[in-house]
Amino acid sequence: MQLNDEEQAMLAGELGSARQWAIKHQLAVGRFFDAPDLVRVGQAHIMADTESLGWAGIAWLEALAALPKAERRVSIPTITDPRGLDFASYRRLKQTEAMADLEARTIRAFEALGVLMTNTCINYQTVLPPVRGEHMAYGDTGVVIYCNSVLGARSNFEGGPSALAAGLTARTPRYGYHVDVNRVGSKHFELRCRPRDLSEWGALGGIVGRASNSYWEVPVLTGLTTPPSSDELKHFGAALASFGSVALYHIPGVTPEAATLTAAFAGRRPPPAIALEAGDLAGFCAEYAATGDKVDVVVFAAPQLSLLEMEKVASLIAGRRLNADTTLIVATSPEIKFAADRMGLTHAIEEAGGIVAAGVCFYQSYAREMAEANGWQRLLTNSAKLVNIIAGYGYRPALASMERCIDSAVAGRIV
Repeated sequence: MQLNDEEQAMLAGELGSARQWAIKHQLAVGRFFDAPDLVRVGQAHIMADTESLGWAGIAWLEALAALPKAERRVSIPTITDPRGLDFASYRRLKQTEAMADLEARTIRAFEALGVLMTNTCINYQTVLPPVRGEHMAYGDTGVVIYCNSVLGARSNFEGGPSALAAGLTARTPRYGYHVDVNRVGSKHFELRCRPRDLSEWGALGGIVGRASNSYWEVPVLTGLTTPPSSDELKHFGAALASFGSVALYHIPGVTPEAATLTAAFAGRRPPPAIALEAGDLAGFCAEYAATGDKVDVVVFAAPQLSLLEMEKVASLIAGRRLNADTTLIVATSPEIKFAADRMGLTHAIEEAGGIVAAGVCFYQSYAREMAEANGWQRLLTNSAKLVNIIAGYGYRPALASMERCIDSAVAGRIV
């Protein structure tokens, strides 16, 4: 890999041991992917919850945080993915003091490194969205696919250490979705129905993800007559990335790199379209149906909720009361939680018995331990991404619209 003078200085340790570690890490990643050099990035986004970090990861962060300030501070705006615990609500969820201690240690280390504790997987809706063509080093898969596709920015899926390395060096290896040739459509899907709600947009993402099933596939979706909303694209992309490891999609006339179907395929003849009918969406949702079952916990998360989603949850539950045996958890970003507090949305949800958790995402929050502590098995959500992930933590997941989730939380069974 070719390095300029500043990068050579980092490698030689002239800019401190933290940046020396960071660029060595990036060179190892870049060589694996045949990157010719490094590309400058505008932001880094670190996915490093305490459950994933573990004791060793936290101790490693603390060692970096103990370096002299000039050596350890990140070089560009560096933000965080959801954390493992909300200090305002963790006791209600039966998370432990040991978990809280690990979280506090991690936060102190990140802050010493100059990292902004945004604690969100919807930074494109709440912090600072990138612009078309801007190179980023983002960690969360839902963040990457939204910013690559909807905004036309450029990022690969960056692991936690790689994202922190990018924050320190202001660079990342130039491979994958930083390169034009990899951003061309490869599969064509024709949608012959329109999803009715966010759970069906997630189901659509799951279907396309399963059919793509590769980081290097770029699906192109046609058939929409009006553009989807930001929240609809958020759920579609999050599920697409979860079920298929996909990092980029195009919707001609909607996403910025695909003004037309021809542009989506860079002038090449589009491949034959795979038709997607209403029955396909219904079949996917049927895989996660459990009508009549007792519901232990209803979760709105993965991705975190926008302010408009928060308003809808509040309006659906206002004046009602949760079943005594059902827990409702609503996860959002700290910024949106502040706005929801100010607008009375949090009060409406919590007055009904729900829990609004800020800066967390359910599956990154010691989900297995919470299930054991609370006796939870059946989980209901409107997030297709979450149903794909959460069974691995011992849950029996079910998928439904937001309206059915709220009705079920009140009834204590899946309606």
